[in-house]
Amino acid sequence: MGKPLKVGIIGCGAIIAQYLANFRKLGQIDLVAVADLDPARAQAVADAYEGVRAISVEELLAADDVELVLNLTIPAAHAEVALKAIAAGKSVYGEKPLAATTAEARQVLDAAREAGVAVGCAPDTVLGTGIQTARKAIDDGLIGAPISASATMVTPGHERWHPNPDFYYQPGGGPLLDMGPYYVTALVTLLGPVVSVIGAASHTRNERTIGSGPRLGEKVPVAIDSHVTGVLVHASGALSTLFMSFDAVKSKSPNIEIHGERGSLVVPDPNYFDGDVQLFSLGAEDWETLPVSAGYVDSGRGFGIADLASTPAGAEPRAGGAMAYHALEVMESVLESAHCGAAVAIRSTVERPAGVELTVLAEDLDRLQTQEAV
Repeated sequence: MGKPLKVGIIGCGAIIAQYLANFRKLGQIDLVAVADLDPARAQAVADAYEGVRAISVEELLAADDVELVLNLTIPAAHAEVALKAIAAGKSVYGEKPLAATTAEARQVLDAAREAGVAVGCAPDTVLGTGIQTARKAIDDGLIGAPISASATMVTPGHERWHPNPDFYYQPGGGPLLDMGPYYVTALVTLLGPVVSVIGAASHTRNERTIGSGPRLGEKVPVAIDSHVTGVLVHASGALSTLFMSFDAVKSKSPNIEIHGERGSLVVPDPNYFDGDVQLFSLGAEDWETLPVSAGYVDSGRGFGIADLASTPAGAEPRAGGAMAYHALEVMESVLESAHCGAAVAIRSTVERPAGVELTVLAEDLDRLQTQEAV
C-alpha cells in the first residue's frame, strides 16, 4: 500500500506479452526481474523492458527486491513454483488454474497463510467492465432474484492454431480446466458460491492433428474428456449450466446468460475484460445494451495484481486464492461427478468479492479526454 509492488516473473512464454503491456501503465506495479528455463527468452524480455534484469529462477526466488512472483509456467508446474516462492517469503500470483489439483492448491493456500503472504490468481477478466457491469445490474435488481444461468464455450480444438497443444489433451487439460476458470469465476462473481454439482462428459477422438507450426500434421493423443457439461447449484439457489467443448464446431448461444424473475442478461465473453451487457426486461419489446457502469476501463491481464497491491494487508484480493481454489474445486467436482454418475458436494466456499466501481486509469483518462476534444 502506498508504493509500487516489486514483481518478478517466472515463465516468459507467449502470455507474458499481455502482462507486460499493462504493467507499463499500472503504477501499482514495478517489474524488476524475469526468469525462464530458456535464458534467451528471459533476456529477450529484459532487453525490451527498461529496468528489468534477466536472471535464473533460483536467483529470482532469492532476490531481495522481488516482493511478488508472477507465475506464468505451465499448469503442471503452478503449485511447485508457487510453493518455492512462498517458502522464500514472497507473495504469488499465478495464471489459471491455481494448481493442477485441489490437493496441490490447498498446499499453496496453507503455506501462504502460514508464511503471511498473499495469493492471487487469474482470471482477472472478472474485474473488467463486461462482468462488472453485469454484476452491478444484478445487484441493482434489474433482473430481480436470479434463477438460472448458462455458460457456453465451444471450439473444435486448440490444435488447429496452437503449435504445441499436447497439454490441452492430457490430465489437467481439456475444455473445462482450460477455459472453465473464466466461466466458473464469472458465475461465482455474478451469483455467489457453489454448493454442489453434477456433470457428464465424453470425447469423440483419441488423437488430434496439429494444424500449424513446425509440428504440422503430427498426431497428439487425447487422454481426457473433450466435451463436458454440468449443473452448478449456487448457495443462493440459482442453477448454472456449463457446456464446455473441444469437440463441437460452433454455437450461437451467448457465452453467459443470466435469468431472473423480472429479466434476463446477456453477459460478454468472460475470457475478455469488456464487451456489451444486454438486458431484456419483463414487458420490454427488445434487448437493450446497458451503459458501462462498473469495472476497470480498458483493463487487461495484470489488473488483478494491481488490485491485489491495493488490497489492505490480511484482506482477500478480488482475484485471490480463495476464489481460484473454489473455482478449481467446482471444476474438479464436475469431472468427478461425470465419472461417478452422482452429485458431488462442494466443500469450500468463498465470499462474493466486492464489486469494482467504474475506474479509469489516469493515463487512459487523459487519452479519452484527448480523443473527445478531437
